[in-house]
Order: sequence, then C-alpha cells, then structure tokens
Amino acid sequence: MKLPLLAVSFVLLTGLPVAAQQPVVLEGQAGPGKGKHIVLISGDQEYRSEETIPQLAKILAERQGFKCTVLFTLDQDGTINPNVNNIPGLAALESADLMVIFTRFLNLPDEQMQHIVDYLASGKPVIGLRTSTHAFNIPKGRKFARYSFNSDDREYKQGFGKQVLGETWVAHHGAHGKEGTRGRITPAGAKHPILKGIKDGEIFGTTDVYTVNLPLPGDSTPLVLGEVTASLKPDSPAVPGKKNDPMMPVAWTKTYTGESGKVGRVFTTTMGASQDFEFEATRRMIVNACFWAVGLEDKIPDQTDVTIVGQFKATPFRFKKPDEWKPGVKPADLFK
Repeated sequence: MKLPLLAVSFVLLTGLPVAAQQPVVLEGQAGPGKGKHIVLISGDQEYRSEETIPQLAKILAERQGFKCTVLFTLDQDGTINPNVNNIPGLAALESADLMVIFTRFLNLPDEQMQHIVDYLASGKPVIGLRTSTHAFNIPKGRKFARYSFNSDDREYKQGFGKQVLGETWVAHHGAHGKEGTRGRITPAGAKHPILKGIKDGEIFGTTDVYTVNLPLPGDSTPLVLGEVTASLKPDSPAVPGKKNDPMMPVAWTKTYTGESGKVGRVFTTTMGASQDFEFEATRRMIVNACFWAVGLEDKIPDQTDVTIVGQFKATPFRFKKPDEWKPGVKPADLFK
C-alpha cells in the first residue's frame, strides 16, 4: 500500500555500497508538527523496533506534520538486520529537533556513535523506548565506553540509560512472555499533557513490566505505573501480591544537561514493542510525548490522531528464533 500524500525520499550514503542507503525521510504533511525534524532510530533484536519505529514515523509525519528521518541497523546489502552494529545516516541528528531511540546493547563504530554523542552534548530532547535503557553495550577501552549500560565511569555511571533516560537495564519484573502491562496513571500524570486524551487503564502492552530502581533520579516524574496483568490480554486481571505493590514506573519524564549547558527534555517508557504499539492509547502516549519533548505541548489536541497509516501487523516479540525478524527487507520496502 502506498502512503497517501506523503513525500518519501531516499539518500545514498557516501562511501558505502549503493545498497547501504541512508534512511527514509518523510517530509510530512500540514499539521502542528510542521517545521520540526524528528530522527527515529531502530536497532533492537527482540521487540521489533523495526516495526514500531516506521509506523511511529508515519503517524508523526502523515497525521501530525513532523519531518521524520528513519534509521535502521543495516547489513552490507542494505537490508535491515537487528543483529549488526551499523546505523548509516546518523549525521541526520545534526539538524534534528528530537531523537527517538529504540536500540538494545549496540556497539556502534566510533564514527557513528560520535553523532549521538554530539547530539547529547547539544542538550536537545530525547525519547527512549523499551530497551533504550540499555541502548549501548560498548567494551571498556573504547572511545565511548562511558555510554554503555554498565558503565563504571564515576561521572557517567551506568551510561546513557541512567544518565539521560533515568534507568539502565535492571531485570524483568513481570513474567516475560506471560504477563502483560496495564498503565495506571499517577496523580502527576493525570495533569501532564503527554497523557491528554488517555484514561487510566487504557494504556496496555503485551511486553512485561521492567524492574526500576526507586526512586528515579533527579527531577524524574513518573507518569504511568505498570500494573502486571495475569495474561497478555488487555482485559486480564491484575496479578495479586508483591508484583503490584509497589508498581514499577513504565513511563516518566526527566531532564538532562548537555555539555553546551542546555537542558533537554526526556521521556522514557519501558513499553513500545511493536505489539504494544497496536494499542491506541499506548501510541497516543508516545506521539503526545513527541509534542511535549519539542515544546509543542500546547498543540496537543484533546484526542491526538494516532490512526495507523497503511498496514500494521506486529510480529510477536521473541529472541533467537528462526523468524525473529523478517529477513531481506530494505527500508524502502516499509514505506511503499
């Protein structure tokens, strides 16, 4: 299915084989996000970020007017491969107003990682989805090892996840693949523009709740708590006992300060897998967060349009299975 009225362009990455294309650029339609540029980065091996990120970009561009640049982990033949450490096109961050990242344990080449580090130095806003609490796994001795999820750098302990997003990888709190997540809105969340048009209990995901060390650091504000559910169905009852007492935060806001001295807004959610993204309220939370992150919270409507663009059928999250991702797919294939 072709994207209606949506300008899509592909730029070749200089110095790499022609097949290794720079990301898709969605120029966006008229809307409140017009004039803002969002760079969205996919690169996890389990939760199908290569499905979530393109659909999120389509909604942001088609429904809300943002210009979106979409990046993937690419093999040398230009196909999407979550198991490689290669994201061409990160130079797009130089003109970005917002970085949305959904990666897991990546060890990118220094020249690619430099673009992310430069973006963070600028103090611009960041949104982290699901495994981005452990976005990077960079060995000691490497130039950017301090950004690793397990960094022991005294000034940057536990890396990008803890220092920018507010948490690193800790553990699974809910039973992985068996217990889902229902979003319970906090008092602070009930007043926050990110949750505008969302009722308590509407946010849902089939991914389990992650453990979070409480309290969250700095000026973090939990907006949504994750009620562990007995099954992966949205009408499933809550699990009784300690798993829900206390509930873990699954969405929060925070700030960080770049080397420039500028303070950037941050929104983190440990939800966001492609199956989570099938639920309207979960999509609305993430789209609203993009508005808030770039300072357009006054443009968030009573009910943000997050209608799926084109076709979207999420692949069940899994790891190290024969069909863990669809092989042979190039970025262009996801935007036809």
